[in-house]
Amino acid sequence: MADLGFWKMAAAEPDALALVTPDEKSVTRGELAAASNRTLRGLRALGLEGGDVVAVVLENGQPFLELYLACFQGGFYLVPINNHLAGPEIAYIVNDSEAKVLVASERFAEAVVPATTEIAIPESHRFAVGALPGFRPLAELAEGQSGDTPEDRTAGAVMNYTSGTTGRPKGVRRPLAPLDPDIVGAMFTGFHQMFGIQPEAGNVHITGSPLYHTAVLMFAGSSMHLGHAVVLMDKWRPEDMLRLIETWRVTTSHMVPTQFNRLLQLPEDVRGRYDCSSTRTMIHAAAPCPVEVKQQMLDWWGDSIWEYYAATEGGGTIVSPEEWRKKPGTVGKAWTNAEVRIFDEEGNDCPTGTPGTVYMLRGQADFEYHKDKEKTEKARRGNYFTVGDIGYLDEDGYLFLCDRKADMIISGGVNIYPAEIESALQTHPKVADVAVFGIPHDDWGEEVKAVIEPIAGVEPGEALTEDILAFCKERLAKYKTPRSIDYTDEMPRDPNGKLYKRKLRDPYWEGREKAI
Repeated sequence: MADLGFWKMAAAEPDALALVTPDEKSVTRGELAAASNRTLRGLRALGLEGGDVVAVVLENGQPFLELYLACFQGGFYLVPINNHLAGPEIAYIVNDSEAKVLVASERFAEAVVPATTEIAIPESHRFAVGALPGFRPLAELAEGQSGDTPEDRTAGAVMNYTSGTTGRPKGVRRPLAPLDPDIVGAMFTGFHQMFGIQPEAGNVHITGSPLYHTAVLMFAGSSMHLGHAVVLMDKWRPEDMLRLIETWRVTTSHMVPTQFNRLLQLPEDVRGRYDCSSTRTMIHAAAPCPVEVKQQMLDWWGDSIWEYYAATEGGGTIVSPEEWRKKPGTVGKAWTNAEVRIFDEEGNDCPTGTPGTVYMLRGQADFEYHKDKEKTEKARRGNYFTVGDIGYLDEDGYLFLCDRKADMIISGGVNIYPAEIESALQTHPKVADVAVFGIPHDDWGEEVKAVIEPIAGVEPGEALTEDILAFCKERLAKYKTPRSIDYTDEMPRDPNGKLYKRKLRDPYWEGREKAI
């Protein structure tokens, strides 16, 4: 571990490959380290101090990783914002995180520019990749700054935002350790090493999913701290991934089952055109993977398909391909320094094989939801926390999930929270009541469905649907917008107002096994 850490390895081998950009430009460790040093100095020149926040709305690319590395060695929090969000959603996260700097791409101008009317960050502290009105060119941030290693380096962190039952995203904030960034970076690689990933030469990590996702950025960052080159994809396409695997001799990745589906849907002659024998550890998570899909991937790529179950908040399980073959469907056993327990509603341990709420432990459960102590406490039992999933442990300690969070939709590996969508729809003047849930989708796993009770005197139909969807477009990201809307005369609620959502949802799943 003493020899790990991106900047230490960059100093030792500055000419080694660090990054392949989406346009396949090669960037060395020395070049990337110098760029992050200049960016850090530029942030300090703006007045940022330890613990301050930098928010980004960016596509996958070199600027994203430069900012990640700058914050990581400057003692700042980096807040990656989902670049599919609408303006008000972006503004909420920027304001809630108390960001001092916002960096955005012109690609997302339609949402970012309106968001600036609701945030307090001055134009002097807004920077753009490309051209955005009210933003300075990102090049100005590092202009004139030295690329040498800065003084007073201390480890920063990423603060990801995760939604909950209230529908409002909450930042998962961990205390910053007053340690050398290389030491903390080396510590992060311990997670990789649980999968057998080592810092030996020749490892190449491919990032096909957006870096704003918690695990995607964590795996890309930790790969750099291990000394592995990172290949970035801007937009994931199945054949492009195969081509890049062959070209760069990719060994590792972090994927979601939807990507497995898309790869398997390629014609056999296309799949056979590319050499994927370099793959060693292709890790998947974020969504349930059908047993038959995973089996096909193992048959194609060999025993390189690993899986884990975890949350932004920490903790989790891991399963090797060999273990999974023996226990198909499991998401594994608790990883090192973690623990999994199944509690019933009274807080008692459930017997082996009996489903209950899944609770996880990692270290001292050292996280809190930013500005939401109540949410933090509700998610815990002592040092254990839950994200609301239901599952059971078998006699060997392997976790099997029985159901996901009560209402959460997982579409293509992306978590979608119905409460947030319902809150937006409820403000429509013609909506009396609403329920949002997931229904089957052959490719994405689930898609967003809304069932609406119109106000008295309003006729349901195509005109109302078009009106509501246009209303959603102004307030919600595209992936959160319902793909279809059905209508009901009365929502199934009890006298106390509790909604029996399953009565609405179950008919859509009739005859199909809900993926878990």
